[in-house]
Amino acid sequence: MAIGTLIKSIQDIMRKDVGVDGDAQRISQLVWLIFLKIFDDKEQEWELTIPNYASPLPSRLRWSSWAKDPEGMTGEALIEFVNNDLFPTLKGLATKAGVTPRGKVMGSVFEDAYNYMKSGTLLRQVINTIEADVDFNSSSDRHLFNDIYEKILADLQAAGNAGEYYTPRAVTQFMVDMLDPQLGEALLDPACGTGGFLTCAIEHLKPQVKTPDDNNTLHVTLHGVEKKPLPHMLAMTNMMLHGIDVPSNIRHDNTLSRPLKDYGPRERVDIIVTNPPFGGMEEDGIENNFPKKYQTRETADLFMALIMHLLKYDTGRAAVVLPDGFLFGEGVKTNLKRELLEAFNLHTIVRLPKGVFSPYTSINTNLLFFEKGGPTEAIWFFEHPYPAGYKSYSRSKPLTIGEFDCEKAWWGGPTRQGRQVNDYAWAVSAQEIAARNYNLDCKNPHQDEVNHGDPADLMAEYEATVRQMAAAQIALKQALMEALGGELKP
Repeated sequence: MAIGTLIKSIQDIMRKDVGVDGDAQRISQLVWLIFLKIFDDKEQEWELTIPNYASPLPSRLRWSSWAKDPEGMTGEALIEFVNNDLFPTLKGLATKAGVTPRGKVMGSVFEDAYNYMKSGTLLRQVINTIEADVDFNSSSDRHLFNDIYEKILADLQAAGNAGEYYTPRAVTQFMVDMLDPQLGEALLDPACGTGGFLTCAIEHLKPQVKTPDDNNTLHVTLHGVEKKPLPHMLAMTNMMLHGIDVPSNIRHDNTLSRPLKDYGPRERVDIIVTNPPFGGMEEDGIENNFPKKYQTRETADLFMALIMHLLKYDTGRAAVVLPDGFLFGEGVKTNLKRELLEAFNLHTIVRLPKGVFSPYTSINTNLLFFEKGGPTEAIWFFEHPYPAGYKSYSRSKPLTIGEFDCEKAWWGGPTRQGRQVNDYAWAVSAQEIAARNYNLDCKNPHQDEVNHGDPADLMAEYEATVRQMAAAQIALKQALMEALGGELKP
């Protein structure tokens, strides 16, 4: 069954259930069911590959015990089992003493999960559909999760909230490629959403993994934090399907809720790559976790302060997606940008055109690349061009990774040497930025600006044109009347 058809058939069943209200709840219900199915498929693999493997779940709670048999538990008995046995036990794993790392992963995933369905008969139909059509131990079906993931994101967009944690794959891959993480470097996404940056990092690092010890190093050096339960569950699922069997470093938490001063040297990382939520506001009191000069309730600004603090001295590097508002904003934004130029090397800003995040948002966005241990001498700007014939991007015509070849060819490799000014690239000195009160909204000097002229002159020209058109209409009427043997009345 095609993925789109599979998801639609499941959601059509859920729409009949009085307990599920809206797309967001249907998606949440689908995701926890898929997670349990994947975990069970992985457990079958672990039983073959890990000596004396012991499941963190009691046997009665494993998917294969209660869900696999299409003629198994249903109706009221199934709903009572899920609500009163399965969920309380899974939630309790997060804090249960002596639980295995896999158990803690399960507990963190289900900490804020909820069963919305009230009909055990309909729930059984959903379970049977998932069980019959997807086998995550099959390599082909495992790859299908990427399609399921994209379909779920599309449905989340329709539900109105996907933009909070969606970054186009081409953007995540380009940012990771330019940071070029090396095995052993600690990498963090402090607002990881569904795990897009982290899975791109895994794919980038896999060719460097040669031994079991290398694989273990990959597992322990990737870190992510996500505040909301649904994207966190998707991130955990995504990591497991990318070979991170125990994604215990992907925490369900709000990174901003911890005082900045409490982060010690051991918690600093080599690389941060992220798209912090922009346009969001934190709850009262969160700003008190930050120094006075950075205190604001605006989420993206607080994340920038956190990112700058968590990078290792001299070796830390970052790539961050930020909206145009950060570039020209004042107040706390000015304080952040001043420090960014004085204590970091803000070496590159890639300016993305409208529509990159379409249809989630039309806000113009930028990719900021910087290293700790500045100061900045000059910032290179690169204005990403549309492909020939494009006026914007859309879901049917998205930005592709191949379009970043122009940036990659210009970049200058790891040392960024030999960069040249061209139609899309230009440099601005840090002194000039400081003189502009740290306004980073620098326009491309190579693009001709359209001069529409003085408004008063334009209005006079417009009025004269209107008078000429009126006179021409009168003359045309006069000629028509004369041709017809009549006369135009005033």
